[in-house]
Amino acid sequence: MSPIQYKRVLLKISGEALAGEKRRGLDFDILREVCQVIARCTQMGVQVGVVIGAGNFWRGVKDGADKMQRSHADHMGMLGTVMNCIAVADVLEHMGVDARVLTAVEMNKFAEYFTRDAAERYLQQGKVVLFACGTGNPYFSTDTGAVLRGVEIEADAILLAKNVDGVYSADPAKDPSAVKYDFLTYDEVLARHLQATDSTAMTLAMDNQMPLVVFALKDPENILRVISGEKIGTLVK
Repeated sequence: MSPIQYKRVLLKISGEALAGEKRRGLDFDILREVCQVIARCTQMGVQVGVVIGAGNFWRGVKDGADKMQRSHADHMGMLGTVMNCIAVADVLEHMGVDARVLTAVEMNKFAEYFTRDAAERYLQQGKVVLFACGTGNPYFSTDTGAVLRGVEIEADAILLAKNVDGVYSADPAKDPSAVKYDFLTYDEVLARHLQATDSTAMTLAMDNQMPLVVFALKDPENILRVISGEKIGTLVK
């Protein structure tokens, strides 16, 4: 393994990726594979923050479209991220990795309320910190929440572990001629309307010069490869 390129990272994991082929709920075989890699990252001395989407339980914009008031639908999505974070924290704890769930909405029975200083303290102690409830506000995606938390903890990079292996010129599942990019600037992503993240998340990353690496979670070892500087996925900076 190459020397560590990123000493502190914010890892964003899609909820759908944790559901596996079932597409809903949690596949604990996948959870264990992902957590084993996160554990190895901490053993290498990497400080890891994690944001998890809720698409395996509920997507506010999609599942609540035209059926619910948007804020209410998004609140349900926030609760889905809490369930995912508690599950991942539990698997990490069983592996002997100390983990803390911090939420953007107060729910003291389930997790600790987020403050930047608490997150910093836990990261310095070598704990994995899982950030739930996105930004704590409706109309913001968990990608935006991930960039926000990454900026707040002063991460070296945000690792976006997706269902695709990078950023493409079009949806590769629908367009076989779609081209994968190895490197893009923030401006290029925004100008071409590429599906790396939503525009709010990308603009926040650009304003704070936060590098993003988009790669596939299908092989969880990719997390280690990115941290070690291997050129996989798409780098946006």
